Amino acid sequence: MLVNPQTWFDPTNVGIHGIDECAVRDAKTFHQLHNWLCGWTADELVICHTHFDRVAFQQACEECNSPAMTCTWLDSARVARRAWPEFAQRGYGLANVARHCGISFQHHDALEDARTAGLILLKAIEETGHDLAQWLKLVRRPTGAGVAICRAGDGDGALVGESIVFTGALQVPRRQAADRAADAGADVQPGVTKTTSMLVVGDQDIAKLGGHEKSSKQIKVEALIVAGQPIRIIGESDFMALTSITE
Repeated sequence: MLVNPQTWFDPTNVGIHGIDECAVRDAKTFHQLHNWLCGWTADELVICHTHFDRVAFQQACEECNSPAMTCTWLDSARVARRAWPEFAQRGYGLANVARHCGISFQHHDALEDARTAGLILLKAIEETGHDLAQWLKLVRRPTGAGVAICRAGDGDGALVGESIVFTGALQVPRRQAADRAADAGADVQPGVTKTTSMLVVGDQDIAKLGGHEKSSKQIKVEALIVAGQPIRIIGESDFMALTSITE
């Protein structure tokens, strides 16, 4: 939905999003849309990537002397910085994180940006095993506070000596899978490195190994395999079978 801001248009901004005076000439003002917007988002969770959108809405409410939105905000950039160690300090812009997650989108289009921010959150939930309620708390912690799932192998099972990374949608929570791996003797890493020896892929994602919808972890593992690193790629069912071996 377009909004008439009743102000001048900076050519720099128009160059980014393509919206000019002509596009909003017949659009409603923010004041006219305020009640609808607040009603639509009341007590809902609203995802934004970095604080820009949240601040823009806050300033718009102040400008028209209207109450602030009562939604709960969750910054997907803060999620990404805690879900993936490589984004903890830099590189956590929307386009870069979307590329890492295998999400294609048209940048600087409002609907596309919003959709992508939501998909990044879902990807973080999938890969870390932390649910929505946990992420609302985790984003308040400093980066590097242990959000990513890591385990040191402390068992004597079938996976002793393995260094495991999980990817895709697992049937069990990621934390539970990591605990099983550690009990079977494996170390669990949050991301693929030169020490990775096994990639465990969700069974429903195994079929994609021969296609084009692979996760960034799968792509990186395949490149390391081609380069000579001995890494095995197995499905969740095989992983569960291995971790069930006690003798």
